[in-house]
Amino acid sequence: MMPNYQIDQDHSSIHFSVKHMMIAKVRGEFREFRFDLNGDPDALEQASVTVHIPVASIDTRSADRDAHLKSADFFDAEKYPEITFKTKSFRKLSDDEYEVTGDLTIRDVTREETFKVEYEGSGSDPWGNTRSGFEVEGKIKREDYNLTWNVALETGGVLVGSDIKIQLHLEVVHGKE
Repeated sequence: MMPNYQIDQDHSSIHFSVKHMMIAKVRGEFREFRFDLNGDPDALEQASVTVHIPVASIDTRSADRDAHLKSADFFDAEKYPEITFKTKSFRKLSDDEYEVTGDLTIRDVTREETFKVEYEGSGSDPWGNTRSGFEVEGKIKREDYNLTWNVALETGGVLVGSDIKIQLHLEVVHGKE
């Protein structure tokens, strides 16, 4: 039987960044998410993960920008309320590095994406649980998911960049049986 692991919501996060006006980055995060985990963090090659992210939980520290991102110009949160990622495979690159490939769905568009996973290790907490840490990084093109809204700048370039950098910091907990 595979161990039952849960994401520690208080010690995990999903962040993203995108170029703004070709000169700076806007950063944000999704404040809510759920992970369905099957497998052992010490043997990721056999693991499977499904991630559920409510679009309405987006937070860029600007209420106006968040409302625009939730609108039909971008995520269309009312029509497409959730972003999902379902793993297809993990590939071990070294003792602590993997690649995870899976199907990412945004705005009802599903594309296969691959992200880098760094295993930070495992240990016991003071309450008798085993915890494991991971960092996940990658990049997607927003236009691939029909996130095409933009404004041309008078000086050249566009208001919103194409590449979205994604970074997850995850802590998973396996309770005592």
